[in-house]
Amino acid sequence: MKSSKANTILVTGANGQLGTCIKAIANNYPSCNVVFEDSSSLDITNRNQVLQYISNSQFDYIINCAAYTAVDLAEDNKEKAFEINAKGVENLTIACKRYSCTLFHVSTDFVFDGKKNAPYLEEDNTHPLNYYGASKLNGEQIIQQALSKYVIIRTSWLFSEFGNNFVKTMVRLGQEKKKLSIVADQYGSPTYAIDLAHIMLKFIASSSTSYGLYHFSNHGATTWYNFAAEIFKLQNQDIRLHKTTSKQFASRAIRPKYSVLETKKVKETLNIDIRNWQSALKEMLSRL
Repeated sequence: MKSSKANTILVTGANGQLGTCIKAIANNYPSCNVVFEDSSSLDITNRNQVLQYISNSQFDYIINCAAYTAVDLAEDNKEKAFEINAKGVENLTIACKRYSCTLFHVSTDFVFDGKKNAPYLEEDNTHPLNYYGASKLNGEQIIQQALSKYVIIRTSWLFSEFGNNFVKTMVRLGQEKKKLSIVADQYGSPTYAIDLAHIMLKFIASSSTSYGLYHFSNHGATTWYNFAAEIFKLQNQDIRLHKTTSKQFASRAIRPKYSVLETKKVKETLNIDIRNWQSALKEMLSRL
């Protein structure tokens, strides 16, 4: 029988950036008993393995942090992106339905085309510009069609002291170079993955049944150029920054020009305040 004292939670993709952040804070939630599995111990694209693993356990929740996130590589590895971000998600939904688990799933601002000029609402029309975004949207749709007990959280510009991300790349480049060219015509909201991890565990610890689709990022919008400038300012690194455009900075995948997410729904549901990205960045850099 499932315990009434604690929520038993499975985290997939546990060695990725977000999974590692959940590990770092899980002890702050005594009502959450969290089990961590990475792709070597639980391959979400293997349906039989997923069903067998979950049938042998008594999970109340699954937090899916497993994802194919290489945006540019996805343009040439479409099948791999969809295998993990759609087929893998489908396997988890089948298991959740069969064994009565609630699924928490992380999605992306890249489900939008960036043509809006005001923060994106959960109900806004989706139109991904690249295969990564398309594969993540497909995963969302599979969950929404199959389950009633789910929470999908779209997030953007994820950073932390763990894994590979823009902030850590800038810190490294700031030690290697005197000048950098940074894209200045894409707008979004940076998100500290530790803050996102707290949101999901708070949701579970509160026993909320407000299922559905949510947006979460830190407060405030910026460009990659201004994000980099803030990083170097806080690090006291004297780097000459040059503004460049998306066209000048050629990448395999097209990115949305504007992907700021409206977070009002999650704030009201959990009755929380969300700090600005500058404050979160300062805390993250202090941990390096």
